[in-house]
Amino acid sequence: MINSGFNNIGLIGRYRGNFNLETLEDIIHFLQSKKINVILEQETAQALNETRFPIVSRDQLSLHSDLIIVVGGDGSLLGAARFAINHNVPVLGVNRGSLGFLTDIRPDEVKTRIGEVLKGHYTEEKRFLLTASIHHDNQLIAHNDALNDVVLMPGDIPHMIAFDVYINEQFMCSHKADGIIVATPTGSTAYALSGGGPILHPQLDALALVPVFPHKLSSRPIVVNGDSVIKIIINAHNESAPRVSCDSQDRISVPPGGHIRIVKKSQKLRLIHPIGYNYFETLRSKLGWETALL
Repeated sequence: MINSGFNNIGLIGRYRGNFNLETLEDIIHFLQSKKINVILEQETAQALNETRFPIVSRDQLSLHSDLIIVVGGDGSLLGAARFAINHNVPVLGVNRGSLGFLTDIRPDEVKTRIGEVLKGHYTEEKRFLLTASIHHDNQLIAHNDALNDVVLMPGDIPHMIAFDVYINEQFMCSHKADGIIVATPTGSTAYALSGGGPILHPQLDALALVPVFPHKLSSRPIVVNGDSVIKIIINAHNESAPRVSCDSQDRISVPPGGHIRIVKKSQKLRLIHPIGYNYFETLRSKLGWETALL
């Protein structure tokens, strides 16, 4: 029997509904039966009313874990990814959300699939993230990471934003739109997809730039190299400050005349899949594509 080396497993969950808590409890009992050390994220432990195991904060979980199991939807895994990559800890997802492009395991197959992973029967995939930094008057205002996308959106006043886009310091175009989505291959099946963007296979080294409700019908999505440096300059004549969000987290204001710089993050997410994972099967099932007639 191959040993995966996952002897200390961190658990983090989404707490909406008893079903999620039941799945977390099932995983805990199963890991205990396999003599695995369980570490609970603080809010997860509180939701479970659990005090038997080590309890750590979200940002400390990867320090104590060989593997992090996330119970929830893709949003839960997105949150876990940002602290897991800092210590190169792999992440495994159990789907308790709606779509679940990233969380592969169904609740009814927790014991079988996690058991296979513990035996070393799994595949590991690397997914890259983006780092977005916001600048104004030669000062850094804020920065954050995104596994799915960096989104420029209206601020307090819902109207079009005027902005310029540069790729590797070369001017691409000016936009008047509700914003723009800069999506990784992982994020190409999220918000960018609903905006008419292309689906990018996870192993592509590429980014999709998808304008949101552009004023010109000729404004179309474009795919660029994943190592591109993207600069979005907010026109100084905008009446209000738009905002930037990374994976739908904090919305940070960008003053008119400021800019957003988006680059690939050096560290990558280690995403664990059970044996038999098939990306195209995931697309078929999640997007309702037709299967072969014969």
